[in-house]
Amino acid sequence: MKCWNCDKDTAGRPFCPACGKLAARPPGATLFDMFELTPTYDVDVPKLERQFRDLSLQLHPDRFAQADPKERRLSLEQTTTLNEAYKTLKDPARRAFYLLKLYGVDLERDDASAQKRMPQAFLEEVLELREELELAVKARDLTRAQAMAVDVTARQREAQAEAAGALRALTNTPADAEQVKKASHALGRVRYFTRFLEEVEAFEEEVSA
Repeated sequence: MKCWNCDKDTAGRPFCPACGKLAARPPGATLFDMFELTPTYDVDVPKLERQFRDLSLQLHPDRFAQADPKERRLSLEQTTTLNEAYKTLKDPARRAFYLLKLYGVDLERDDASAQKRMPQAFLEEVLELREELELAVKARDLTRAQAMAVDVTARQREAQAEAAGALRALTNTPADAEQVKKASHALGRVRYFTRFLEEVEAFEEEVSA
């Protein structure tokens, strides 16, 4: 993308390498681009944290209070994107969902299409789990609900590990539809398990209130 100030190529960086002015985000840029990272599952989090701190200081709106109006606007936009990128990429689960989205599958959309991608057997199992939790809540059986949460947490970790394996494989074979499907199913399970655990947590808070 061309720099608005000097018309040189910004190469997707926050600052133009030619004139040093703040650059606009190019169309199609990913959150990985914010840190000049290749879109992969494995991220050096300590390095990411250092980059985030450095960029936060460089992009902070206070530094551009007296700058050109365009740079002030770009500072706000870049800071917002930086915070979103850091929040997403530092967390393994959020990073996995985002990476899968780059491969064309957005499981975070709360619609029927995401549900249709999941195996029917798993959807039936989830329904049974929810019914069992509803019975525990109705009976005020916190011990039972917590025991279920322990089991679901273990299964959530297994699903996350399976998704990580598939996403790592896609680094070398990005067109592998089977690995995309595998990652999608695994993260779909993570999504359902996370919601289940949130319901258990809400029940715990209700009981302790």
